[in-house]
Amino acid sequence: MPNLPSHHHANQQQLRLILAALQDGVILIEPDQSISWANRSALRMHGVSSIADLGTTVSEYRKRFELRYRNRHRVPEGGYPMERVLTGETFDEVVVDVAPAGQNEAQWTHRIRSLVLNDAGGVPDCLVLILNDETERFDAEERFEATFAANPAPAVILRLSDHRYIKVNRGFLEMTGYDEGQVIGRSALEIDVLEGAARREFAIERLQQGRTIPQMEAVLQLPGGGERRAVVAGQPIEVGNTDCMLFTFVDLERHKLTEDALRQSEDSFAAALRLSPVPTFVLARSDLRVVMANNAFTREIGYPEGHLVGKGAIELGLWGDLVAGQEMERRLERDGRLRGADVSLRTRDGSRLDCVLSAEPVTVGGRACLLVLAQNVAEHRRSEAEVAAAIQAVMQDTAWFSHAVLTKLAQMKRPHAADGQAASGLGDLSARGRDVLALVCRGMPDAAIAHKLGIARNTVRNHVAALYRKTGVSGRAALVIWARERGFTGGPPRKTPMPTKD
Repeated sequence: MPNLPSHHHANQQQLRLILAALQDGVILIEPDQSISWANRSALRMHGVSSIADLGTTVSEYRKRFELRYRNRHRVPEGGYPMERVLTGETFDEVVVDVAPAGQNEAQWTHRIRSLVLNDAGGVPDCLVLILNDETERFDAEERFEATFAANPAPAVILRLSDHRYIKVNRGFLEMTGYDEGQVIGRSALEIDVLEGAARREFAIERLQQGRTIPQMEAVLQLPGGGERRAVVAGQPIEVGNTDCMLFTFVDLERHKLTEDALRQSEDSFAAALRLSPVPTFVLARSDLRVVMANNAFTREIGYPEGHLVGKGAIELGLWGDLVAGQEMERRLERDGRLRGADVSLRTRDGSRLDCVLSAEPVTVGGRACLLVLAQNVAEHRRSEAEVAAAIQAVMQDTAWFSHAVLTKLAQMKRPHAADGQAASGLGDLSARGRDVLALVCRGMPDAAIAHKLGIARNTVRNHVAALYRKTGVSGRAALVIWARERGFTGGPPRKTPMPTKD
């Protein structure tokens, strides 16, 4: 640095004291290209702590930091703001991305202004760069750009100063059939998104004031002719320090098609529900109130659907056991589904209906619901009980059965062997098989047989299955008839248990 008058150093010192406290970054450059001073903000904007790290000259700065314009093109040699100010050029705003040399990704975005301080003779005495850190703002704008472009909802952005469109997303282009070049730069008069709006004058007034435009229906003119009805709304936003209006749209035609498809789907669901022979009803997921019920359920329960809809099971008094019903509802609220739960329902006439409930989550009309199947098992259980009683009666006394009747029953119950041969006789049975058959003929269930013979329950099942195979019958009643035909009385089994290797 050349020897300068003392008043020059004094002025520089005063200037530095003033600039040190500024939030903006400030770099002072001497006419000989040396960087004489930088405040803390300027150093922080470069990720360094001293001027030595920044570069003591403009040439060193260029070697340590790479600058790019916002279009990602590198700033060429001679185009760095420091180099431009050395030529005496002043500029109000230059925006550049800054990265340490060798790094491709920018770490900061600077908005730079220049200032040239002359001495009394008009000769440049000090060159000043004023830096603003715009990193967060530009990052936010990039995120907005990416979100705006990717958003499937149709949208355009209008600059308020001249009412020209500056951005358009793919959703708007697909809805209208415009190309991007046909929209960007066009005015609101050329592409009138408020045409045919129910409150057009009010919307235009809001647009001119830069205020929110509430939702309203409008008619968009398409580039190839024709119209498109849509709901449009406007929201004032700022894009790159420019006041704008963001217009968003809902395509009423597509919305109507979606609603029609949804309605058809729901109609199909309702039709299938009502035609189902299994008693079924739908509960709202939020409060477990009945939304709909099919004919099979209303027939079983005795109430018309209109009486059920909008009410809960407790309010309707449907639970045969209130405590068990409340527990069932807690499970539905917690898990949102149910599998084969035994429950008793109370019908309109006060009788009890034994059911097995199963529930699965479904969506009906956009509402979270539960589809509940209530299978009536009373008839099934009654049939089982009647069969068991009949077998028990047979076990007690079969003397009144004629041989002919027993033969007919056996023929009805026993399928013919594939090879046409008759089923095996008693002589083909093992000793343990005869023991099991004797207790079956006495009407004992598997568990009692296992206990009586001192063997496992699975072993009993295996012996019974073997008896079915050897005799060619299916079912315990047919097995009893088969044994009676052959004079097997089902007397008490041997008292000495067999070895347990079976």
